[in-house]
Amino acid sequence: MRVRESDVPQQGSGASSSRCSAAVAYSLSPLSPTDLDHRLLMLARTRGHTPARDRAIAVFSRGGEHAACWLALGLAGAAAHATQPTRRASWLRGAGLVATSYALNTAIKFTVRRPRPELPGLEPLTPTVTRLSFPSAHATTSFAAARAYGAVMPATPLYAAAALLALSRIYLGVHYPSDILAGAVFGTALVTVAEGTGTDRWR
Repeated sequence: MRVRESDVPQQGSGASSSRCSAAVAYSLSPLSPTDLDHRLLMLARTRGHTPARDRAIAVFSRGGEHAACWLALGLAGAAAHATQPTRRASWLRGAGLVATSYALNTAIKFTVRRPRPELPGLEPLTPTVTRLSFPSAHATTSFAAARAYGAVMPATPLYAAAALLALSRIYLGVHYPSDILAGAVFGTALVTVAEGTGTDRWR
């Protein structure tokens, strides 16, 4: 709710009262989605950073480039179940869905063309493949993988890894929170639709 200047008691000089009223109005004004996006990004980019942590998270995050770690997991799962055709097919199908999510995410990026964040005085902490931001391919492919591979292995560690990979992109300053949210929703929805409601799930 926005507080109007006329609603604030006037004290002292006119200039002082106006400044006080404006401050109260600003502090109680609802943030726009864009402002909230920028503030959350700035918070993640400026809090809890150390050189060692930055390096470690950058290395971890690079594993998600081009969905590499998730595609490798799918192929490794298929190889480990070579004598079990049904499970092997499930792993390969999951890898195919991850690859599809990456391709579609890239198409959306080049359609939307949202530029990556540029924070004054704060350089990105990792290189990126493109200068386009929406939606996050890390988030899309990670949550697509968690949903798809959750059919053949416990889902909890998959979603934990997906969340960490996605959030690492905000920490490193290369994505807005809305990029991450959109990617997570898109990846999950894509696999859910592909699976259909009647697909058996392994646990």
